[in-house]
Amino acid sequence: MEFRVLRYFLTVAREGSITGAADFLHVTQPTLSRQLKDLEQELGKKVFIRSSHSIVLTDEGMLLRKRAEEIVDMVDKLEAEFSSMEETISGDVYIGGGETDAMKQIARVVKDVQLSYPDIRYHLFSGNEDDVTERLDKGLLDFGILIQPADLSKYNYINIPAKDVWGVVMRKDSPLAFKDTIQAVDLLNVPLICSRQAMKQTLSKNEFVHWFGEDFDKLNVVTTFNLAYNAAIMVEEGIGYAITLDKIVDTSSDSNLCFRPLEPRLEAGLNIVWKKHQVFSAAADMFLKEIKHKFPTL
Repeated sequence: MEFRVLRYFLTVAREGSITGAADFLHVTQPTLSRQLKDLEQELGKKVFIRSSHSIVLTDEGMLLRKRAEEIVDMVDKLEAEFSSMEETISGDVYIGGGETDAMKQIARVVKDVQLSYPDIRYHLFSGNEDDVTERLDKGLLDFGILIQPADLSKYNYINIPAKDVWGVVMRKDSPLAFKDTIQAVDLLNVPLICSRQAMKQTLSKNEFVHWFGEDFDKLNVVTTFNLAYNAAIMVEEGIGYAITLDKIVDTSSDSNLCFRPLEPRLEAGLNIVWKKHQVFSAAADMFLKEIKHKFPTL
């Protein structure tokens, strides 16, 4: 299977037609069609269904697209790493993480590194723990920022000197908005919109689940989410109350939403992690050195 043909396939999938892809790639339609036919014969599966004006990916085609994107990303990352092996440190650093105000800490490290190494570029990927660790394990990310509770057993890590505060985002006209803090009993009879990471009970220690205690199984969870922006939209539309972290949803005076912390107070620590025995590019290695300098281990 040729890497060039995978790029051809991804272009066809993106453009939605052989004609559009051929124009983009500057190849003839017969050449492109033949390459894709050879790819299907090699795989022994149909990867898309042709019509007169467009193509539709089959289930096998959807799988191929996902894997091909990972392969292309990996090759691009490898090429960038080798091209950066010069006397002047340059290249790319790939960082994944969830929504957290602690990203300010990482941004300050990036700014400090930029002063000495302006040719280093940074690529941010947003997702929950599962999203980030999957890409980290495949080598598509150099570093991950994980919000506790998280499984750190496979990684080297450094604690980020910041804490996120758990609480409830609600409409300002909600019955609970008059309270300064929210207790577990307040949440038993209201529809909840919960972070999937917070709901996960496979971890040996989930402080969020522990906070609710025996009442956890009584919660009326109507929606789960992995990133808070869409959860905030659901709250605005009156779907329920979102249990999330502070400072990642707009609760300013101009917003219809407000945030109330949990009582007893529940905070989440954060870690920046990387694979054990990871071989870094010069750019990623320089970033890690600055991280260790800024966030020394105790």
